[in-house]
Amino acid sequence: MRHSKEEKAASHERIVAIAAARIRESGTEQPGVAEIMRAAGLTHGGFYKHFGSRDELIAEAVKRALNDGESKVPELTAGEDPLAAFADAYLSTAHRDEPATGCGVVALGTDMPRVGGPAQEAYRAQVERYLAHLEQLMEDDDDEATRGRATVTLSAMVGAVMIARALGPTRRSDEILRDVREAIRERRLL
Repeated sequence: MRHSKEEKAASHERIVAIAAARIRESGTEQPGVAEIMRAAGLTHGGFYKHFGSRDELIAEAVKRALNDGESKVPELTAGEDPLAAFADAYLSTAHRDEPATGCGVVALGTDMPRVGGPAQEAYRAQVERYLAHLEQLMEDDDDEATRGRATVTLSAMVGAVMIARALGPTRRSDEILRDVREAIRERRLL
């Protein structure tokens, strides 16, 4: 049975979207090709019509996971105090508890040294974009100080979510998210 270009493109999109969610949940080593294809409603044999290798799929899924987070930034920074709004959303229990739809920078950070290549380049580029967003939200007359505050803020946010996820939905996990969120809202991080 032949499929149209549109059907193939839709299948490809579905595979990448599922893989992006799976790697945010369990890292780049976990999701197998058969599992992803089954979740996409496709056969394992059809995989190579879309990708040359599993590594190619993972690289594309990493890029998607990172771009998905990037697309949420304008919505997350809406409001009277965009930095506080961003911190509130990023450092929320919902973000902690839903890694499949969360930030790829948090979910994939420890995998990138092992994955390398285009996926790691995409990760680096995403970190730079987040830093640029934060710098815009923090602008003042001293560019170097702004860059430093953005770096500390992003590091605190990513680290807080990583630790909170590792602890699970506990009181201490909630406190970590709250404490970092308040430090950012009150501009106490530099």
